[in-house]
Amino acid sequence: MNLRHCVVSLAALCLIAGLAASPAHAQARVGEAVIIKNEVVSVAGSATNPINVGDGVLRDEVVRTGADSAARLVMADSTNLSLGPSATITLDRTVFNDEHSYRDIAIRLTTGAFRFVTGHSEKTAYKITTPLATIGVRGTILDILSRRGTTMVGLLEGASLVCAIGGPCIDLTQPGDTAVITSTGGRVTIRKTNSPPWTFASTCAAAAGLCTITDFADATPAPAVTPPVDDGNDPNGALCGR
Repeated sequence: MNLRHCVVSLAALCLIAGLAASPAHAQARVGEAVIIKNEVVSVAGSATNPINVGDGVLRDEVVRTGADSAARLVMADSTNLSLGPSATITLDRTVFNDEHSYRDIAIRLTTGAFRFVTGHSEKTAYKITTPLATIGVRGTILDILSRRGTTMVGLLEGASLVCAIGGPCIDLTQPGDTAVITSTGGRVTIRKTNSPPWTFASTCAAAAGLCTITDFADATPAPAVTPPVDDGNDPNGALCGR
């Protein structure tokens, strides 16, 4: 085969690989919905699609609950995410170690009330953010409230390091420890209290099963998660200059 034919063949292979990889990347399944109360939708631009029990949770997906609505999502590593009314969450990034653990999982809690229970991945794999805080976990159950100008992070179990965006950090080590982050006049402050001004408990009581902890293997039967995906290690990428 001459050089010209080789280049043409290589370009065709790269095009085919790119077309095959793009849908898989866009639709990577990383978990599923196990509790849905009232209106829970997936948001893509101006379009919304309802989420039902057993539906897959996708990488890069935005999930939003309506008023008087709630949801519990179970990720492939058995991380449990419970969302209260009028909440918005984005699964910014997920990179698998294998089908049941992540090497990297980034979760952005934009607004609303949440309960977060770590799964089987290494604790350093989790990156949780709100508009005002970054949250590190150490085998943890956390109640998180994100509102305009305020974030509260309450510890139920384990430990957590909570940092104000661009500011100091505090350790949560005892049940009831709560970080309160506020933004006033462009200044972000953080303080710690052991008398929580808010918890997720009342939200748990409003929807049966919302705060139950479920292993992914015990979730509603559905197709398996997408096989391991790594954004930066596409075997065809180096060959095709991506």
